[in-house]
Amino acid sequence: MIARPVLGIDIGGSGIKGAPVDLELGDFATDRLRIPTPKKSTPKKVGAAVAQIVAHFADLIGDGPVGITIPAVVTHGVTRSAANIDKAWIGFEAEKMFEDLLGRRVVVFNDADAAGLAETHFGAAKDHPGLVLLTTLGTGIGTALVHQGVLIPNSEFGHIEIDGKDAESQASSGVKDKLGLSYKEWIPRIERYFQVVEALLWPDLIVVGGGISRDADKFLPKLKLNTAIVPAELRNRAGIIGAAWMAAHREDHVVGELTVDVATERALRHAAERTAAALTDDSDQILVSGDGGPSESEPGQPTHSAGDGPSELESAGEE
Repeated sequence: MIARPVLGIDIGGSGIKGAPVDLELGDFATDRLRIPTPKKSTPKKVGAAVAQIVAHFADLIGDGPVGITIPAVVTHGVTRSAANIDKAWIGFEAEKMFEDLLGRRVVVFNDADAAGLAETHFGAAKDHPGLVLLTTLGTGIGTALVHQGVLIPNSEFGHIEIDGKDAESQASSGVKDKLGLSYKEWIPRIERYFQVVEALLWPDLIVVGGGISRDADKFLPKLKLNTAIVPAELRNRAGIIGAAWMAAHREDHVVGELTVDVATERALRHAAERTAAALTDDSDQILVSGDGGPSESEPGQPTHSAGDGPSELESAGEE
């Protein structure tokens, strides 16, 4: 357990926000600091602002890790896209740059994913079983997908095609504002979006974030869906809280890009071992010990120990 607060930083198109997070409480340990995003939001300029935030909270966080969210698809520490930030981020080794700059362990990942993790562990989806879809409605539609508490990173369900058009160009709250739509006029659009996503994923819960979630009572009860749908609870704190959570937990256990717990990783490894045994055993008999792992009676069967490894709700548009 990390005794000190963990710093989470949320990079947005207009502001870069950071705060130390008490991960026992799931809330800021002190007031956040906001620095305007540089007009030319290149990695170098954004990096300087992030370093300023880290220095500001240095006494509170010590030499602990830092979690950073960014409006981009991120795989293996590399930003693969760029929304509302300079295109120089595309294909950029962001995680390495921040670690070199800050001299500490850093995790960089998608801002909607951060919000999803925060709501899963501390907010509207806490302790909820099954598949949870978080959507952030703003200029666009950001999404995060979490199954049994495990993040499935970089879901981009705001860009699915609905009736021949990009979903967020038809149903985001930004479109509602741009076209001057009333709730009565906009509700069929957002309902259609959720119905299509529902048919694709069959989630157990949908959480709706973004600035418009403050008015959730004006539209959520009117949506005709099969899935329970609720407003986000953490709102503009979610990105920072989710970033801090990931920074504290990513190294615990990782399978690919997914954050998992010890039991899940062990089960996955044992399942792989049993599958391999089944494919090579002429008798097609798999001997399994009582704990679900390989039995001692399986000669030559390898054993594995668990390895070490792993917005504001503004992911789709800032307030």
